[in-house]
Amino acid sequence: MTILHLSDTHGMHLKLGDMPYADVLVHSGDFTLAGGDMEALDFIEWFCDLPYKHKIFIAGNHDDCMMDASLEGLPDDVHYLCDNSIAIDGVTFYGAPMFVGFFDGKLKEIEHYGQIPDGIDVLITHRPPLGILDSSDDKLHYGSALLLDRVTAIKPKLHLFGHVHDVNSMMQWNSTTFSSAAIADSKYNLVFSPRLLTYH
Repeated sequence: MTILHLSDTHGMHLKLGDMPYADVLVHSGDFTLAGGDMEALDFIEWFCDLPYKHKIFIAGNHDDCMMDASLEGLPDDVHYLCDNSIAIDGVTFYGAPMFVGFFDGKLKEIEHYGQIPDGIDVLITHRPPLGILDSSDDKLHYGSALLLDRVTAIKPKLHLFGHVHDVNSMMQWNSTTFSSAAIADSKYNLVFSPRLLTYH
């Protein structure tokens, strides 16, 4: 299975050119800039029209309009994950959002990260785990210790995230491949390309 991963498009999705083919397209949050309903609708319409067999997206901290959103009527090939999972060709994808309320403390993190179940093949979050591709200058780390603990426990094959601009990279740790795919830099310029991954 091939997976195309992107994140942090911040309302600039229409500026993306042709993207490579993949079986599954994953957007790991921050598809809006100001978090408005119309921004989200514009993204969702664009996302639904993309020619991929399956498309998955989650909400990031800029996407507060998605909090408690009910997305009825999405096409069968489009999946919005918010603390739930979808199985595609025997591979389980689980998505956990990051709303602004996360910054209120650990209770909000536990609400989302604490319920990530065992048996996940591909974990999708917006925020990275602590110490893993979570800093552009090795001074400030924006990752979550609680998420790191959960990832260490469940050992997904892939963990896809964004959030930290200027960190567009991959790394392997234990049995998990981590992908940070924010395609905007710290000044909100689209400078990186979506990442093509292979799930074995």
